Amino acid sequence: MAIMRALETTAETSSRMSKQRSRNTDVEMALRRALHASGFRYRVHRRPLKGVRREADIVFGPAKVAVFVDGCFWHGCPEHATWPKRNSAFWREKIEKNRMRDANTDARLAEAGWVPLRVWEHEAADEAAARVAAIVMERRPLRRVGRGIRDTVAGTGLEGGSTTDI
Repeated sequence: MAIMRALETTAETSSRMSKQRSRNTDVEMALRRALHASGFRYRVHRRPLKGVRREADIVFGPAKVAVFVDGCFWHGCPEHATWPKRNSAFWREKIEKNRMRDANTDARLAEAGWVPLRVWEHEAADEAAARVAAIVMERRPLRRVGRGIRDTVAGTGLEGGSTTDI
């Protein structure tokens, strides 16, 4: 286990950083509200794969879609990432490790048949929700209704309107 060295920081910076939430951020909540309003149901803060200590923010189990809402600073957004001037070596190393872990997580999920989706905090919730919805709908199996198969995506309330008897 690596030993963390003490950082030179101010009380103001320390206080601000300690208040950064890692769950239920405003961006994540807006995305979840948009998906829920569209009729989607999902699990939150779950590990998609057993034995892998990585937690997705939103999980669509039957469709095998794992959504991660990434902060621009913490995950090194190519559009908005900034490199701090104070303790720059520490932060660069930390953010690069986060990027490597994200890539490893995506690869492990893909190997297991999952689709990992990354949503940046700067993305509009409705646009991100539409992107997530399209992939979830594409991967969900058709739901059986009575004696036929209904063109309904399970649990979404979105219907194609036709029923086919078997």
